Amino acid sequence: MGRRKVLNDKFLNKLYVKDCVQFMKELPAESIDIIVTSPPYNIGKDYSVYKDDKTRLEYLTWMEQVAIESKRVLKKDGSFFLNVGGKPSDLAIPYDVENRFRKHYILQNDIIWVKSIAITKDDVGKSNGLKNDVMVGHYKPIQSRRFLNNCHENIFHFTKSGETELDKLSVGVPYQDKTNIERWGIKKDVRDRGDIWFIPYETIQESRPHPATFPEKLPYMCIKLHGVRKDLVVYDPFIGIGTTALACTELGVKYIGTDIDESYVRIAEERIRSQKHQMKLQPLETAIEIEG
Repeated sequence: MGRRKVLNDKFLNKLYVKDCVQFMKELPAESIDIIVTSPPYNIGKDYSVYKDDKTRLEYLTWMEQVAIESKRVLKKDGSFFLNVGGKPSDLAIPYDVENRFRKHYILQNDIIWVKSIAITKDDVGKSNGLKNDVMVGHYKPIQSRRFLNNCHENIFHFTKSGETELDKLSVGVPYQDKTNIERWGIKKDVRDRGDIWFIPYETIQESRPHPATFPEKLPYMCIKLHGVRKDLVVYDPFIGIGTTALACTELGVKYIGTDIDESYVRIAEERIRSQKHQMKLQPLETAIEIEG
């Protein structure tokens, strides 16, 4: 595979108040192992700095620039996990973005992130022991007689060649039918989770400081799926309030994050400090670098 390019430690475990496209131009080629991020969806979210209302062409052109620069900095066997959603009246947004990325990447996996699901006891059968119907997850009803509520989003897994090997069992699940373990000669009671992931939001009563965060479990699972190593470097171009960095800290891997909004980055820094304190790790030093 050849010698891996290593970023200088001065770049790592820091958050940068910078435009991600410009920032990536400053990074060495093939220096990032994993990119996991959720960019704005262009659906009019109320960010404090960014205006989430570009024309479709402007938005997709911008997303393609992210694809181009990220491909340069991603390692040959790297993974780019891109979470994109739409809205009931415009379901094509994630697929339009995916089409732009596929000009530069191979779509190796398309993971469906289920945010809310309803399961009836009749559908699962008596053997599963479900006594009542179950409705779980984050459900935000829409007032419409035309559209169904959005209960899922896409996590597109892009790679350079489509040949990146994954640690699938690191995010695996136990076999439901335990007789399969012996029948198939399996050593451990764990199987491939597949490409449908149920990841609920944490219940938060107070107002959210960021209008579009994903749960920490999402980047956590993406990083584990790619495969955790001590020298792993994860980059989130749209770090927001630091969710990906929190997942990296939990997993003991290095991270870099960028965002154009200094207030979000300040919140992210405090969240990371708090997590490190709880984990009894060394606190951050010079966590933020501001452009200019």
